[in-house]
Formats: sequence, C-alpha cells, structure tokens
Amino acid sequence: MKDENLHWLPFLLQTADALFPTGAYAHSLGFEEIVRLGLVRDERSLGEFLHRQIIPAQRQHELPYLRFACEAARDGHLAELRRLDLEISAWKLAAETRSASAQLGTRRLKALRTIGDAPLLGAFDTLIARGTCAGHHLVVCGLQASVEGVPLEAALAAYFYQSLAALGAAALKLIRIGQDGVQRVLRAASMEANSVTPASLLVSRAHAGWFNPLLEIASMRHERAFERLFIS
Repeated sequence: MKDENLHWLPFLLQTADALFPTGAYAHSLGFEEIVRLGLVRDERSLGEFLHRQIIPAQRQHELPYLRFACEAARDGHLAELRRLDLEISAWKLAAETRSASAQLGTRRLKALRTIGDAPLLGAFDTLIARGTCAGHHLVVCGLQASVEGVPLEAALAAYFYQSLAALGAAALKLIRIGQDGVQRVLRAASMEANSVTPASLLVSRAHAGWFNPLLEIASMRHERAFERLFIS
C-alpha cells in the first residue's frame, strides 16, 4: 500500500519553485557557450542536447551522488557527507562549474536554515565555514531531503526536473524559442524520469560518474569569454 502521508510535499514544492532563493537564474552551467558554439539553436536542438548530454549525466552521476548524500544524511553521517562533497569537487574539472555548484549549494543551505533550521544543516554549514568542504548543491539537496523526510525517489525526481528546467530558463534568454517551445522540450525530457530515476538507483558508488568533455570545455571557454550573460 502506498504511503498517503504527504507531509513532505509542500516543503519540496516550495524549495523546487523558482521563487526559492538559490541564485540558479544567474548560472547557465556552460550552456551559454554551447549556444555560442552553435550546438543549440532552436527547439529541436535543445531537446537533442538534453537527451544526449544532460540526461545521461543525470542517470550516471548526479542522481547517484544525490542518493549517496540522502543516505549519508539520514544516517547522520557528517564525515561521509564531507567525503561526498570533496568527491564532487574533484569531478567538476572546470573551475567555473565547481564554483557555481558551491554557490548554489551554500545559498540553498542558507535559505533552508532560515525557514527551518536543523542540527545537521548547522553542522554541515560549520564544515563549510571552516573550509573543509565546499558545500556543493547535490550534498545540500541530500541534506534537505533528509531533514524534511522527503522520499528518495521524490527527491531524485525533483532534482532531475530542476536540472532540466534551469537549462530551459537559460534557453529562453539565449535562443529564439519562446515559452511554448521550452515547455514542449521540458515535457519530453522530464518524461524520461520514468526510466532515468530507476536506472540511477542501480548505479553503485564504484561506478558512479560521468565525464563529458563537451560540457567541461564549454564551461572553461565561458570563463574566458569576452562577454557573458550568465556568471557561469
């Protein structure tokens, strides 16, 4: 029988909404340079980019690491959360992407502590203040799910959608597509959560990871671009 207790849902919706202050609107995470290179030009190429470049990384890297963070947080394992945070730093080769991830994470953590602090949030914030970890967005999202009792698959689905939506929001500013076009692309891409989320649950710690030279190079190029609309 399904659990009908949805006490966690309002909080998840609040923190998944664009109104929640994470500063994500200021980052395209390398997508601005992807557009500059002509790899994404319209609705069709945006859909192909999400399907070929973003969704595989979500399945093999982002969602598994979010799961590891959720599990560590629910065990109250602060040292493991720190280890995961350091691993995520190592995975993000481009300095701009690494910095953006930490900025999003620390901003989300600050907002979470403002609306409902919890001891584990404070303890992780202390590690960041001491400089022993960066406070990456993935780890903070895992902490959030633990603090509010959000079911794992709901946390994974929310993160998956937010990752796609962030690129959709950037696309509105960077290409001629329009709201309707973005919504069609998001609808098609988000439907893949039905297969991506279960597949991500099968990825072990030893096999979690995804290297995409295209995204890394795009982020590095963006860092040195003559003009930029987004911070990263």
